[in-house]
Amino acid sequence: MNILDFPDPGKRRRLRRIFREDGRTVIIPMDHGVSIGPVKGLEDMSMLIGELAKGGVDAVVVHKGWARLLDFSNMGLIIHGSAGTDLSPDRLRKTECATPLEALSLGADGFSLHVNVGSETDYEQISFLARSSRACNMLGLPLLAMMYPRGAKVQDEHSPKEVSHAARIGVELGADVVKTNYTGSPESFRMVVDSTRIPVVIAGGPKTSSTRDFLKMVYDAVSAGAAGVSIGRNVFQHKEPRKMAEALKAIVHEGASVEYALEVAED
Repeated sequence: MNILDFPDPGKRRRLRRIFREDGRTVIIPMDHGVSIGPVKGLEDMSMLIGELAKGGVDAVVVHKGWARLLDFSNMGLIIHGSAGTDLSPDRLRKTECATPLEALSLGADGFSLHVNVGSETDYEQISFLARSSRACNMLGLPLLAMMYPRGAKVQDEHSPKEVSHAARIGVELGADVVKTNYTGSPESFRMVVDSTRIPVVIAGGPKTSSTRDFLKMVYDAVSAGAAGVSIGRNVFQHKEPRKMAEALKAIVHEGASVEYALEVAED
């Protein structure tokens, strides 16, 4: 099923604010202020939102406080409902900080949450996913589940088997879109995509040292069937976030080559 043909009219209308007609999306998460503080690139959120809008991003992910303070009229708005900090004794623990109803009241087009599958508290996070899915279905609000294999038993966070398992939990418990790690090759990531049956977008992880390698990852993921990206630091910590957003848009929506996208990002 095409994500834009979703049977629920509320979800369908809101998904069209997040995805384009090609069924793909460029999402920029900017929820890092809770977990790691006002890092480079997130000092001036208002200016960044303006630059991302000029770059043609489809949606952003923010915590509820920013939904009250900034204008998101030129892009889809996804409010994040999970939180945890790097200062915590258990940095993998994510706790509820917003509800789907609260997100809807703030004008959100979607609700997101974070699950570290394999962490000591993954059962709490999975429970929040299940509750949020139920609420989102009742409200007609799309649910983006950020599903990562992370914990003592996880030997490789990019293992196709473990990434597929994490993504599948999101599907099984009612997410409309899953965000997860790229597995390193188009062949292995195709396994993840084929096991979900809902749109999968890739995470970017920490800021990379090579723009070419970063864009190649995006290109390969889309080639393997990814519905787009949900990438933060590699965009907002770029010297010109607007240009990096344009480069991602070129790959995701226009089928551009890595070389062309690199020219856009570094022009």
